[in-house]
Amino acid sequence: MDSGRVFTYEDGSALKPGYVSDNFERLSAAAQLPPVRFHDLRHGSATMLLAAGVDMKVVSEILGHASSAFTADVCTSVAEELAEQAAAVIAAFIPRRVKARAADARSSNVPAHPSSERGLSSGLG
Repeated sequence: MDSGRVFTYEDGSALKPGYVSDNFERLSAAAQLPPVRFHDLRHGSATMLLAAGVDMKVVSEILGHASSAFTADVCTSVAEELAEQAAAVIAAFIPRRVKARAADARSSNVPAHPSSERGLSSGLG
C-alpha cells in the first residue's frame, strides 16, 4: 500500500513517534552509539548542510519548513556555533607570545627576527 510515507507499519498506517524514538534508542544503544534523540538527527543534518555552505533556502526545503526565515530562526544556535568554531580557527592561526619567543631567542644566543623585537606579530615586517 502506497501511503506516500517513507516508513509505515505493514498496513501502510503512519508510525507513531514514540515507536520510532523507542526503536531508534534501542538500536543506537545496541550499536554503542552516543545517546542522541531521533529528532536530533534532523538538527544534525541541518547543521552539517549549513556548515557545508548549503544555502538556507535549500536547507529549509529539505527540512520541509514553510519558510527559510523559520529555518534561520531555528538554526540560530547552529550559526553561533559555526561562528565560535571560525573564531577558534582564526585564534589558532594568529601567532601568540611573540615577545616571549624573542626573549627565549635572546637567552639562547639565537638572534630574534627583527620584526619580533618591534612587536609585530605577523612576522611579515
